[in-house]
Amino acid sequence: MMNKKPNILIIQADQLTAQCMGAYGKPLAKTPNIDEIAAKGTVFNNSYCNSPVCGPSRASMMTGRLPSKVGVYDNAGEFLSSEPTFPHYLRALGYQTTLCGKMHFVGPDQLHGFERRLTTDIYPSDYGWTADWSQIEEQYSPSRMSLHSVVEAGKCERSLQIDYDEHVFNMARQEIFDLARSTDNRSFMLHVSFTHPHNPFVTTQEFWDLYDHSKIPAPEVPFIPYEKRDPWSQRYFMTIRQDEFDITNEQLKNARHAYFAMTSYFDSLVGGLISALKQTSQSQNTYIFIISDHGEMIGERGMWYKFNPFEGSVRVPMIAAGPEFKSGRVETALTSLADLLPTLVSIASETDDNEFITPIDGKSLFNLPGKSSDKNIVFFEYCGEGVNAPALMCRQSQFKYVSCGEDPEMLFDLEKDPNELNNLALQTAYSDILLRMRKQVDKQWNKSELTANVFASQQKRLFVQEAMKNGTFPSWDYTPLFDASRSYVRGAIDPNTTATKARKRFPFVPTTEPEKPRIKNKTE
Repeated sequence: MMNKKPNILIIQADQLTAQCMGAYGKPLAKTPNIDEIAAKGTVFNNSYCNSPVCGPSRASMMTGRLPSKVGVYDNAGEFLSSEPTFPHYLRALGYQTTLCGKMHFVGPDQLHGFERRLTTDIYPSDYGWTADWSQIEEQYSPSRMSLHSVVEAGKCERSLQIDYDEHVFNMARQEIFDLARSTDNRSFMLHVSFTHPHNPFVTTQEFWDLYDHSKIPAPEVPFIPYEKRDPWSQRYFMTIRQDEFDITNEQLKNARHAYFAMTSYFDSLVGGLISALKQTSQSQNTYIFIISDHGEMIGERGMWYKFNPFEGSVRVPMIAAGPEFKSGRVETALTSLADLLPTLVSIASETDDNEFITPIDGKSLFNLPGKSSDKNIVFFEYCGEGVNAPALMCRQSQFKYVSCGEDPEMLFDLEKDPNELNNLALQTAYSDILLRMRKQVDKQWNKSELTANVFASQQKRLFVQEAMKNGTFPSWDYTPLFDASRSYVRGAIDPNTTATKARKRFPFVPTTEPEKPRIKNKTE
């Protein structure tokens, strides 16, 4: 029987850029399963992360608020239990909520409203990756990022990320079957979060062979020398230790080849989950969202990974299919991951007229402003490694504005200059637009207060992390609970083996009554 309220399945990638996907007009990676969902649903063509790094981006997605408003400034920013999240709202509206996979929660709370979590995380939950703006001379990443992921890119038989995502997939697929067989009549929200196609760029022969190596295209924008880069990009160059290697054309091609193949691997996982939904007759009553926490530069401008304001890093896929999303639609309004929370609440409450316990920055995808509206604007920020002041950004209409401390402002017209090569901030013809967008940023953030808060947070976390290394180091990493006594055939559940197995058959087949009575005594 179909649930009264629709189910929700969120499938999340890590570091997947919209700039390589057919649904976004750039079919560099082969993604037939995602393309099918896009054809049946709505593609949000101008969707952004609210911070181009995992932890802050996911905190924003979970709360519908900008990362700085919840105090998650970098990949070691603690996500407080008191912050209301979309799992909290959905549970209040009668949903069961399950997380499977990566979410990069930092702190002792590893659930944040999810009723169940099926796997551990792939990344640490402590303060070890805290950015330190006091180290002005060496803005190196605390997570020790480097170009090894590029120079060593290629094929493998197995990788840590394949280990993780295969486990996540198997648990999530099993959960879809278990939900179909469950006696819990609540609608479900299942969030499945993979680590592909995050670097290192390695993949199996199967997915490598989907592509002709000789036809892997070069970046649209070639390598920009250090001296010709903007100050942020220069610091970033050093942050990821790009001075250690001169990337050859073959290394560049290998890394891009592997990244596209890893994206195809993620697509195959998407296809497997959708297949499970169809097998259990749940697809018609389920909203499906395909998202990523941030993008990947894949060698554009000679840049890799994220941590920067350019489109490859901050523009992310957001594809939605379900009863109220128009089939084959391409939505051009500006959206962000912060819009996920109010959208899910709209689905669960069956209205857009919702009140939230805290002010949110997101808006429902069912009620987007028009292209010319002043409210057609998105904000994103970055307060991690590679900068020494908050980087504050917004996009309104076709213009994107970037302000970062003492750096020269940047202003791009993304319609005329999609590769962001022409900084309009110093051109008098754009002074009115520059002033307007500067005012938008100044209205959204108090720069001096935010800077002080970030510095204070960093110093506290750095001290605590060092102190915790003395003696027993407490772990906040999530350990999944597995009660074997409630699995398979157990007497405490039902000593009747046949009945227990029958209940797990899907579709359910009622017990067949005997055709004739038992013979009590054959000797009679």
